[in-house]
Amino acid sequence: MTRWLPLTVLVLWAGAALLGPLLPLEPSRVTLDALLQGPSPGLWLGADELGRPVLDRLVAGARISFLVAVSVVVLSGVTGTLLGATAAYLGGRVDSTLGRIVDVFLAFPGILLAIALSALLGPGVFNLVVALSLVGWVGYARLARAQVLSIRQRDHVLAAEALGAGRARIIFRHLIPLAVAPLLVEATFGVAAVIVAEAGLSFLGLGAQPPTASWGSMIREGSRYMLVAPHLVIAPGTAILLVVLAVNLTGDRLQDRFGRRMVRAGS
Repeated sequence: MTRWLPLTVLVLWAGAALLGPLLPLEPSRVTLDALLQGPSPGLWLGADELGRPVLDRLVAGARISFLVAVSVVVLSGVTGTLLGATAAYLGGRVDSTLGRIVDVFLAFPGILLAIALSALLGPGVFNLVVALSLVGWVGYARLARAQVLSIRQRDHVLAAEALGAGRARIIFRHLIPLAVAPLLVEATFGVAAVIVAEAGLSFLGLGAQPPTASWGSMIREGSRYMLVAPHLVIAPGTAILLVVLAVNLTGDRLQDRFGRRMVRAGS
């Protein structure tokens, strides 16, 4: 039963993100009579400082979290994989240049660099995605480079080169497919990292702007009322905890499964 809990949490998260706009929710509805009201039958998770339903805003925040996580992982994953695989296969100056660029990015803490880029680009969801993607591609590039370096001398790659296959064909048909498994595991953990980063940047006011709801901004707004309305922080904080935990557990299972397959393939 417990093995299905992470998948259940992820399905609920994705369902809230994708189906939320179709539900009769009013995350921006102000009800003055419900200011800071606690959970009740009419307001299952209570209301915030403006009387807005916390449950509706939690569902709306799930959409922001999901869209940012998927967008950043796809953009940074594709970019980093292409750059890393290409540099590893071509070698020489291309590989050394990419290595120096990666070293420059790794010289700065990722979250601090994301904050600096977000502040430079300005607040907003689109700029947040751009900033996190500019930071996140480095890990995929390093992993793709390492994987390609370990398989570039395999027989099928050498045979394709002997038959006159072009560099692009070799990279896309013979190298990247063999490096997909560890990259998928990296992408899974990347989703969890992006969720936390998005919440942190939104907490600082660099993400979704009011009245759009996001989990990070909900925690920022609710932190001022911790003593009188702790549900304002507990609800989005619990949502972040459950989703990140579910994503990490899923990544661990994928890592174990792909690891066993690689061991069997090598034996």
